[in-house]
Amino acid sequence: MTIHWLSLAAAILTSLGGQVLLKTGAIGEGNFIVQVFRPATIIGLIAYGGAAFLYIIALRKIPMSVALPCTAASYVAVALIGHFMFGEALSAQKLAAIGLICGGVLMLATA
Repeated sequence: MTIHWLSLAAAILTSLGGQVLLKTGAIGEGNFIVQVFRPATIIGLIAYGGAAFLYIIALRKIPMSVALPCTAASYVAVALIGHFMFGEALSAQKLAAIGLICGGVLMLATA
């Protein structure tokens, strides 16, 4: 596995962590300004910036037509984390969509 594929994996994981932190920052009392300045929100935004830099490294050698669909794997993880950490509903329709995403990412990654 090259540094570029490792960078893509790290970008996906860092972005995923950023999503969780942004959701954590969004929970609770207060207006939007209060939410923006919560530590979880700030760290989540920094994580997104770091994920972008890692993604840029990945794009140096991985075709964008492969790299971007691979990031869809984070949609699957976010749906599961949302369900288990934040009690968000995981309906049959969402599970079917997750299956389609997984199949699409797998097809692209092996093409």
